[in-house]
Amino acid sequence: MPEPGALPAAHGPAVLQATIRTTPEDFRVEELDAFPASGAGEHLLVTIEKRGMTTAEAARRIARWAGVAESAIGHAGLKDRHAIASQRLTVWLPKRIAPDIATLESPTLRVVESHWHSRKLPRGALAGNRFVLLLRDVRGERDMVESRLRAIALHGVPNYFGEQRFGRAGDNVAQALAMFAGRRVRREERAMLLSAARSELFNRVLASRVQSATWRRALEGDVFMLCGTHSIFGPEPDLAAMQARIDALDIDPTGPLWGEGTLRTQAGVAALEQAPLGDDDAALRHGLEAARMKQERRALRLCPQSMDWTWRDEGALQLAFALPPGTYATTVLAELGACTDAMRGAFTADA
Repeated sequence: MPEPGALPAAHGPAVLQATIRTTPEDFRVEELDAFPASGAGEHLLVTIEKRGMTTAEAARRIARWAGVAESAIGHAGLKDRHAIASQRLTVWLPKRIAPDIATLESPTLRVVESHWHSRKLPRGALAGNRFVLLLRDVRGERDMVESRLRAIALHGVPNYFGEQRFGRAGDNVAQALAMFAGRRVRREERAMLLSAARSELFNRVLASRVQSATWRRALEGDVFMLCGTHSIFGPEPDLAAMQARIDALDIDPTGPLWGEGTLRTQAGVAALEQAPLGDDDAALRHGLEAARMKQERRALRLCPQSMDWTWRDEGALQLAFALPPGTYATTVLAELGACTDAMRGAFTADA
């Protein structure tokens, strides 16, 4: 199978070459809130805008400011270092005494707002992320780029896990295999490597369906996910009805997030998901099962929401779109062509 950064595209050959993330201002991401602050409680819910800083660094800074342990800080997700990123964090202050909020601010961290809240912000507690990306030095026929953007907006893109999931050196899968073979790792590293192993197997299944042009087609034995939720159902006998719902962006076929238990898919889809798609598939699957990971499903398609684009002066293209949690802006860019990241190797977070 291809490397994570060279997975098969669904919409045809590249239509552009460009550079992204020349400056942090070229990559803007805003966390979309899943709920409002409760207005009361022992947790201060702080919305920050950070520049050139990881979420972990922001959490450490807030912990020092509040005089609490880092374990008192909660956040819904990770945001890239080399970006202008807005997100919420909570800090547990049981005596409801907070230092002056102005003393938290710096040239790289701005406080947007703060409110009291009833509980620590858990991972995944966000509605999604809104991106505004500036592609510079765009080379390609504008008409072809416009046509590709319309196809992405209409049909979506394959919902690959991005290269961020596989480590800066791209060796997380190799490290996972070493862990499954007996190498001892720290607890936090173990979780990261298990995630990389599942992501690799999912990408291989999805790549196979992209190559056969079935990633947004209803096949016999498919399990489906209702768009905008994690609710799954199927297999279903009426494939024509399922296909109509896929075309209407109501449901998506799914692929496996591997673990112990029986696959829910049937027929040819189950055969595909269990077929070796790489020399190390068996080792990855057995390792995940031995780690007691549970079978789960992930949509094969990613549909950017409210997608818009504007051509700027001097060959620059600005893209804006929203994505659900756990998905990647870089998978959208990959369907356009070769977007060189000026901060290559600096990925630090999921979208």
